[in-house]
Amino acid sequence: MESKIFAKLNFDPGILVILSLILTVVAIVLVIMLVLRQSRLEMNYKIFMKGKNGKTLEDTFKAQFDDIDLVKEQTDLLHKRMMYVEKSLNRSYQKCGVVKYDAFKELGGQLSFAYALLNDSNTGFVMNCIHSREGSYTYIKDIVRGECELPLSEEEAEAVKNAIASNSPQPTTTTIAGGKKIRKINKSKAQSEETPSKKEAVAKKKSASQSTTKENE
Repeated sequence: MESKIFAKLNFDPGILVILSLILTVVAIVLVIMLVLRQSRLEMNYKIFMKGKNGKTLEDTFKAQFDDIDLVKEQTDLLHKRMMYVEKSLNRSYQKCGVVKYDAFKELGGQLSFAYALLNDSNTGFVMNCIHSREGSYTYIKDIVRGECELPLSEEEAEAVKNAIASNSPQPTTTTIAGGKKIRKINKSKAQSEETPSKKEAVAKKKSASQSTTKENE
């Protein structure tokens, strides 16, 4: 039996049926998704509440908060220790400077030396070891922020200058002969320069051996 309303509106009832089916399918899908989500929530809730009542749950939360407070205390303690270590490192000796020289003209080999050892603020000491035929004599002068209250010899001043410029525990060495500075090296740089020279020597030997072989042929 046809509806008079649909007939007056010139509307096909089949379209309404199709729309109803589509809405029903969408509603079923949404219900299934909600059921699955609800089941997951219930499963997680059961796992969380397994073997617990209100009292044990309160104890669990309290234990977690206690652990958080403990972690915070340990973090603060580690931070304080790191600050202490950093201050200790700043006070420790970390800059070196060495000057080798001949204290007397009749003695060679640069057996006398001035050795400066400074911390991060350029405070420390400079030690001067003077070698003679009778023996060796060592003197130490305090250095405060790169300055010394007592007058420094040329070698001592050079050692302090090398230490301030080094910014490294690896000593910067200056050798003085005949009143002139003949070389100034940093051991780490000298070691890095030693390898290329060896490689060049090996390459020259190889080229020489190859040329000799060709001549013999």
